[in-house]
Amino acid sequence: MTTKHHTSQAARVLLLTLVFSPDGVSTAAIMSELAAQLRSLGHEIVVCTTTPHYNRDPDALSAQPLHPRWGRLLQESEFQGIPVYHAKVRAKGKRVLSRLLDYLIFQSVSTVAALRLAGRFQVVLAPSPPLTIGLSAAALSLVRRTPFVYNVQEIYPDIAVSLGILKSRPLIRILGWVERFIYDRADAVVVISDSFRNRLLGKGVPAAKLHVIPNFVDAEFIQPRERHNSFSREHGLDERFVVLYAGNVGLTQDFETIIGAARALGDLPEILFLIVGNGARRDWLATQIAEGGLQNVRLLPYQPHGVVPDLYASSDVGLVPLRQGTAQSTFPSKIYTVMAAGRPTIVAADPDSELACIVDQAQCGVAVLPGDPVKLAEAVRKAFLHREALRDMGQNGRQYVLQNHSPEAIARQYHQLIVTLTKRSEHNR
Repeated sequence: MTTKHHTSQAARVLLLTLVFSPDGVSTAAIMSELAAQLRSLGHEIVVCTTTPHYNRDPDALSAQPLHPRWGRLLQESEFQGIPVYHAKVRAKGKRVLSRLLDYLIFQSVSTVAALRLAGRFQVVLAPSPPLTIGLSAAALSLVRRTPFVYNVQEIYPDIAVSLGILKSRPLIRILGWVERFIYDRADAVVVISDSFRNRLLGKGVPAAKLHVIPNFVDAEFIQPRERHNSFSREHGLDERFVVLYAGNVGLTQDFETIIGAARALGDLPEILFLIVGNGARRDWLATQIAEGGLQNVRLLPYQPHGVVPDLYASSDVGLVPLRQGTAQSTFPSKIYTVMAAGRPTIVAADPDSELACIVDQAQCGVAVLPGDPVKLAEAVRKAFLHREALRDMGQNGRQYVLQNHSPEAIARQYHQLIVTLTKRSEHNR
């Protein structure tokens, strides 16, 4: 619960984001909490987003019902006193063209909604992906003569190129131009890690424009809980050593390595890889588990938000598996959730990545090379055989996020940036 503090430096902020509450995906939770924290610091917040399409949580929808505003085209809700406008999009599917069409609908409707309904906002804050959300933010900034902050959660098109999704050289060049245009027009570019900052410096983004503000975790909501709880009992986890991955079952995660590690650990039936989530590769993963007869890999769908603390408490180790070469363009903030839950982490990421550095700095787990099922299996086996060391690593992780990644601390960094930009904007008028 946040308490509102009025300040003469407060601004009216338009948050233009693809996902927001009551969508249950992790990025929506981050943006929702950030909006609530900024409001508690005295800012007026208005949100333009989509209808829930990643993870529809019936409980969240009941607590934050959506009402028609422009028929089926635009709906509205309220989140902790914040007006939220939702462009209607379909549930996330697997077809790229359908998703691109949804992005186009969202950006068109949300841009018009921002101009018609959001009032005289003083700052635009636009987190990516999608990359093109920066075009909408730039247009709104130009029309309203306000600064805009581009928040880079993943570096596009780099991540799509490294995954092999994007191969067309002409399209890569076009997206590269769009990327440079957005960086050039943004008044500030917020990145979530030092490695992202270095990557953008290499792309020619001025150092003065770059601000490193990491993501956060609600460590009051996610706390260490009893290992045996209602979730673990319901899913028969009390007698297993659970290695948990919870999140998007998508393209940046290396599920092939998890499957390989599970095969290598067949001699230890107590170990269970638990994968919780939905995404583009869920059907493929379910097929691999079934065809391989893997009794030590279990797949569950997204869980309601209220279940998440017990979900993480039901694990012995958290797993963050990235594909080789992707850790410089994406940063899975779910590692902070694992740490807040007081569980040690096994990270599969490039050794020079921010993700591997955090594990080393916090002494909260181990990092292994991505794409190596043998190394991953060895790390899981060692954790299983030396469980007495896990508690200390879990406590280290919890302490690290409390000191560095609380919502209040991160929101104050955004607050200072907003204040600086609005003062500069007023001075230049």
